[in-house]
Amino acid sequence: MIRVLLIVVTVFLSLPFGCSAQVQRTVEHVDNGSAATRGTQTIRQRIPPPRGFERVPTEPGSFAEWLITLPLKPEGSPVMLWDGRKKPNQNAHHAVIALDVGDRDLQQCADAIIRLRAEYLWAVKHYSDIHFNFTSGDRADYEKWSEGYRPRVSNNDVTWVKSAAPDKSYDGFRKYLDTLFQYAGTASLSAELVSVPQVERMAIGDVFIRGGFPGHAVIVVDMVQSRDEKKRLFLLAQSYMPAQDIHVLSNPTDSNLSPWYELEFGDELVTPEYTFLRSELKRF
Repeated sequence: MIRVLLIVVTVFLSLPFGCSAQVQRTVEHVDNGSAATRGTQTIRQRIPPPRGFERVPTEPGSFAEWLITLPLKPEGSPVMLWDGRKKPNQNAHHAVIALDVGDRDLQQCADAIIRLRAEYLWAVKHYSDIHFNFTSGDRADYEKWSEGYRPRVSNNDVTWVKSAAPDKSYDGFRKYLDTLFQYAGTASLSAELVSVPQVERMAIGDVFIRGGFPGHAVIVVDMVQSRDEKKRLFLLAQSYMPAQDIHVLSNPTDSNLSPWYELEFGDELVTPEYTFLRSELKRF
């Protein structure tokens, strides 16, 4: 029994999970503040609330505010895969977020959510809060990485060894994320997040996630409420398999309301490419 356990843990450490994975490199990062000067629109600008609704308030400098000001690619842009091909299913998205996906098959579902959360924390300089777990359960801190420490995997053990020069640049930050994408996934992210016991308490930045090999995850990127505050709607974004542009999802169950989803969706949340349970809502 002990030998079997060790073998399983070793596989978790040496193989990437997360909707899949290989290490990739990318060169662009999210710069919400300059979206207007680049001539792009943000989620807030492109996707208006339905008639009779208004956006829920967001705190200045919060993850919620950062998400609703994510820049979008031009209207009508297709979702592209990591290798430059168009995604076969072009009916799942309403808009495409202007964030690089990289040139290797890595930044998939949970990886994309880790990317968004980490990019926000980097943008607000909360470097000590940038940490996620590998599928093995080992914690990977960005600050340790920036000091030159790198993970060394041997059998079922992960040790951090100072083997590189200190690097606090954005390029170094992206290399840290590449390593996370290799060794983290839906299983590890789901274990890190906190359950939201009542979906009625949903907030922007919450995540519907099913941990597994593979699992899937989508993130709430905007919310609106009726003017009498009795009804709320939300927007979702995802990446998927293979690695592809992060995109705002359409609503496959209500073309008139799409891309918005009703908060009172029942026991299952049906998205274009995955169905979640009501109980699978979690929070950073």
